[in-house]
Amino acid sequence: MSVQHRDLAAGRWDQLPFLTQMAHVGGEVERALNWQAKNNASYGRQAAERALELMDFMLDGVREGARLKELARAREVLADYFFGANGYGSTPLSLRRYFSFFSCAARKND
Repeated sequence: MSVQHRDLAAGRWDQLPFLTQMAHVGGEVERALNWQAKNNASYGRQAAERALELMDFMLDGVREGARLKELARAREVLADYFFGANGYGSTPLSLRRYFSFFSCAARKND
């Protein structure tokens, strides 16, 4: 998988606050879900890959603690939903709800 967010990978990502980072991930998840609902598997897969890439950027910057566990589990759930057997039983609604809190909080902190 090639890097889709080149400018963020070059270091800009680490300068963003955590809530903003999660809101960006949520935006990609929202795009993936929307393309999935429109039966466009290719675009949906690309958006899901971008969401996972952003999660990987976040995981690279965290070494321990509750945030690491939360990010690792969120990434695992996304990968399972979009590319696995959906063993966690995620739904578009549950994913939207999870990430919408970060989007609202990020907007409130701007």
